[in-house]
Amino acid sequence: MTQLPQDLSIRVSEAVAHFWRTRCRQASKQRQSGKPDQGARSAVTGGAQMDGFINLLADLVVAAGVGREEIFYHKRVELPGFYRPTKEWDLLVVHDGLLLVAVEAKSHVGPSFGNNFNNRTEEAMGSALDIWTAYREGAFVGSPQPWLGYLLLLEDCDKSRSPVKVREPHFSVFREFRDTSYAGRYELFCRKLVRERQYSASAFLTSRAQLGVKGEYEEPASDLSFDALARSLVAHVAAHSSE
Repeated sequence: MTQLPQDLSIRVSEAVAHFWRTRCRQASKQRQSGKPDQGARSAVTGGAQMDGFINLLADLVVAAGVGREEIFYHKRVELPGFYRPTKEWDLLVVHDGLLLVAVEAKSHVGPSFGNNFNNRTEEAMGSALDIWTAYREGAFVGSPQPWLGYLLLLEDCDKSRSPVKVREPHFSVFREFRDTSYAGRYELFCRKLVRERQYSASAFLTSRAQLGVKGEYEEPASDLSFDALARSLVAHVAAHSSE
């Protein structure tokens, strides 16, 4: 059985620091150019913020027995869909012509949480529905059931931790959503993605901006830790790379 690296928590911390530092660097560069994007978009349109996590996941896949040339990110990351022609994933593993892994790595930083939360959840659910339907319809001929991973890094701040009221003009919402913060909603969402078998594993991390540049982060739920996601990923890849 492939073992996880002993310095995994350090690598995750480095990925968190990379996220915040890249975000700050991109925002500063756009301000200096005199043409900043509107609102917080100046810090997200440059991409590469989640590269620390993607590189770490790629290293774990290599350690599990897959060649680096069979791991794709930044380019050649399109997969056929059922409801749309293609969908770009953040990381793919295609071993011996078979789809083994597809990963989404997302972040959410304030100040706006309401609409962006809905966008994030709808995007993740839509991607899962699309790929599983495409798989059922034979889009990935000969491939075993792929491993789908969902990773989310959320800014830890007053707005993300404060209870949010829900509107119930006609019917009652599920009890767990009442007076739940956006951080709580994301935790519920990531857990339900796995329980409903939309994704094979999910990791949910939170980090404060000022401390995040130093690599500090929290994992609010043990079942949604990066370690749990990594173990699931490595076990899947090791099982199929040895066939």
